[in-house]
Amino acid sequence: MRRGKVYYKEHLAGIVTETNEGEYVFQYNAQYVKEHPNDFITFTMPVTDKPYTDKRLFPFFEGLIPEGWLLNIASESWKINRNDRMGLLLACCQNCIGAVSVEPIQEVDGE
Repeated sequence: MRRGKVYYKEHLAGIVTETNEGEYVFQYNAQYVKEHPNDFITFTMPVTDKPYTDKRLFPFFEGLIPEGWLLNIASESWKINRNDRMGLLLACCQNCIGAVSVEPIQEVDGE
């Protein structure tokens, strides 16, 4: 399982997860839901306390991943397969242009 903290501006908005079964989940942080109910990260994912799930990485997060020559550089530099979308999201999207960034969560053994 791989996870990343999703920030909207400087606020922790939620967690994006790739499960061991290959599904994707995005869950807004409970405090964020309470304090920022109108500050959604994208129109297609309004703020809610219910998780979003899909068999593919959500289009919004796909859009954060570099394309073209920049994708080639990222893929080669970090030795990440171009089809490993979650790996690319976690490696490349910590300092995105715009209000949203994704910071990898380092899993601890037994967690």
